[in-house]
Amino acid sequence: MEVRRKVRWPRVILALMILGIFMVGLVTIFQYIEGTYKAINQPFKKAEADSFQGEKVAKEEVNVLLLGSDSRGEKNARTDTIMVAHYNPQSNNVKLISLMRDMYVSIPGYGKQKLNAAYSLGGTELLRQTIKINFGLSIHNYAIVDFKGFEKAVDLLVPEGIEVDVPYQMSEGIGMTIEEGTQQLHGKELLGYVRFRQDRLSDFGRVQRQQEVISKLKDEAVSLNSVTKLPEMLDLLHTNIDTNIDSPTLLAIGKDVLTNAGREMQTIRIPQDGSFENTRLDGIGEVLEVDFDQNKDALEDFLESDSN
Repeated sequence: MEVRRKVRWPRVILALMILGIFMVGLVTIFQYIEGTYKAINQPFKKAEADSFQGEKVAKEEVNVLLLGSDSRGEKNARTDTIMVAHYNPQSNNVKLISLMRDMYVSIPGYGKQKLNAAYSLGGTELLRQTIKINFGLSIHNYAIVDFKGFEKAVDLLVPEGIEVDVPYQMSEGIGMTIEEGTQQLHGKELLGYVRFRQDRLSDFGRVQRQQEVISKLKDEAVSLNSVTKLPEMLDLLHTNIDTNIDSPTLLAIGKDVLTNAGREMQTIRIPQDGSFENTRLDGIGEVLEVDFDQNKDALEDFLESDSN
């Protein structure tokens, strides 16, 4: 006589659920790897690459000229943001240099003008030359980010927004109103926050806010949640960034940053306090007359202070 075994449905259902979760996990991992592979092999835009003559890396340390503009690709456009990101592969340190755009500098072939005029006159290459001549800082690569890309990157990395303490209401010149107080700002509002300059600190306050936001974004970028968004982030970068850095190099730098997630990003603003004077010039407006020797020394000390 045949004995019928009783099917234990709870166990069967549990086993099927575990198998389903496992299969979904495999598909997700496969899609992540496939997406990352495609993103790595997709070239960045290189509109400025033909003219840019970045110096060769001498001691493996890399200085990347970072420019922010909502007029990228147009003739006579001026840069809203001028920074240099310094990367040391030995210490895995990333440092950020903010260059005030109203500094009165010597531009090769054009005499003395504001620093941000160099880009409108000769693109990234002339700006690179101008920074080298006035501050002795070598530039190896460049990256131009349009502001729409910044908004999208913030919303992708931090969909719940970034917490900032807004010191007073901001509205003039940014196309929106940001209220005073501690709040979560999303991409569009955060862009307005870093671009606002109609306050008592003028452009100095704007640069201070830029450094604050970039440091916070760096902390968000090294989180596990952001790592899973790598394919989307690379795809976004390819669409909204013009750079001569290739994807594998960018990923290699990112890997090193991830391994030092807890290390605070060091920043400096040029010109330093006490090394400049505000001056109004006919036909140019407000400029910063800079003590170049003092600021060159400050930059040298800043970059040589890496600790392994």
